[in-house]
Amino acid sequence: CSSDLVPFPRLPRARGIWQVVLLTSLLVLLLLGSGDGSPAGAAEAGAESRLGELDRFWARIARAVREGDFEAYQATCHPDGVLVRGAARTTLPLTEALAGWKAGFVETRSGRVKAGVEFRFSQRLGEASSAHETGIFHYFTITADGERKESYVHFEAVLIKRGGWQTLTEYQKAPATRAEWEALK
Repeated sequence: CSSDLVPFPRLPRARGIWQVVLLTSLLVLLLLGSGDGSPAGAAEAGAESRLGELDRFWARIARAVREGDFEAYQATCHPDGVLVRGAARTTLPLTEALAGWKAGFVETRSGRVKAGVEFRFSQRLGEASSAHETGIFHYFTITADGERKESYVHFEAVLIKRGGWQTLTEYQKAPATRAEWEALK
């Protein structure tokens, strides 16, 4: 050991201060553990928080569909949002799509029809105020006479957070199969 490379000054009073600083630093690092305060740790915590918020967003949509609550569903859509229908190769402002879907919400709220929607995801990208979600949704209706109609649809959604999450773009890409749906469990 070279006497030139000493980690602490050799002054008796200063040595105690440096030991306190070193021990305090080590203690802080140990307490932080896996949440080490690093950018990666902070990003992971942020992603978990965002995904929790988005899970609640999709749950609000599912509840609105199940209860026939058109206003609650409409609130999840950005006023300038766009619906992309891949199979029809068309786009439509979400406000126009909502106008077309409103009758289904009224039927559900009245009890003449039961409806539901579920979401499963294959990819979830984003940060604190924007997200891109890819997956499949399963939508179904049951009429008063018991007729059940269901569809599985590959979709992508671009979401923006301005106070709360809203759909900016809903891209209904193509029909999906039940097997594809089950694979996303």
